Amino acid sequence: MSTQQDTTSTYTLPAIGFGTYTLRGESGAEAVRSAIENGYRLIDSAFSYENEASVALGVARAVDASLAERSELTVTSKVPGRHFGYDEALAAIEESAARMAPIGPIDLYLIHWPNPKLDKYVDTWRALIEARERGLVRAIGVSNFLPEHLDRLERETGVLPVVNQIESHPRFPNTEQVGADAERGVLTEAWSPIGRSSDLLQDPVIGRVAEAHGITPAQAVLAWHVSRGVTPIPKSSTPARQVENLASAQIRLEPSEIEEITALGRPDGRLAGQDPATYEEL
Repeated sequence: MSTQQDTTSTYTLPAIGFGTYTLRGESGAEAVRSAIENGYRLIDSAFSYENEASVALGVARAVDASLAERSELTVTSKVPGRHFGYDEALAAIEESAARMAPIGPIDLYLIHWPNPKLDKYVDTWRALIEARERGLVRAIGVSNFLPEHLDRLERETGVLPVVNQIESHPRFPNTEQVGADAERGVLTEAWSPIGRSSDLLQDPVIGRVAEAHGITPAQAVLAWHVSRGVTPIPKSSTPARQVENLASAQIRLEPSEIEEITALGRPDGRLAGQDPATYEEL
């Protein structure tokens, strides 16, 4: 299995993960089970997605059917902004752990957003550290954190996240943050890895790269992420698309192709209202 590895620890991630945003209920559980059957070993969820129980059910079904060993899987969830501060965050983590109790401790638990105006993310981070020490979660990280947020966590607690999950796609490569994570030994995951732009996959640069390798435009974008050392987390409930997305981990792009796709970034490429410096998750 292709992995990216933290330079300061032995923590690793699969090259491509499976996103579960909007996947709920029985269909959501089946999508997770199918994803594991098709080879995914990193499953991403969140308290705010309201699907932790469905994700756990899908994982449990896959393990019971011997589609994967539980120890092979990294199941992720996230504490939301509305539970910021030590006590509220710890209560939310305990709730997440209860929802996912059928599959044991949560493998990776993140702070979803820094919510800088609230200025409680350090207290929340202390709650994640406590949850890890209590065995509720195995590893802890963050999402949408800027370099100054990461540095403050280390300065005030002595603990850096193992992962930072950020917005990254060809319209907004977020190259500086990817580099800042790497400098600190923090692994980078990409949410919305193909973007939410309806015309991105019609871009001629991506089409040309895809044609050169005999792959789809979506595979070209996912392979671009992997080539940059970033773990993308695409979502699909369609088994054929799940297989197609995961196969992108084996595609090797030329350095010039990586540069061409990265150059598609735009000053206004970030999704509207999603700047971590100002965004406040409710």
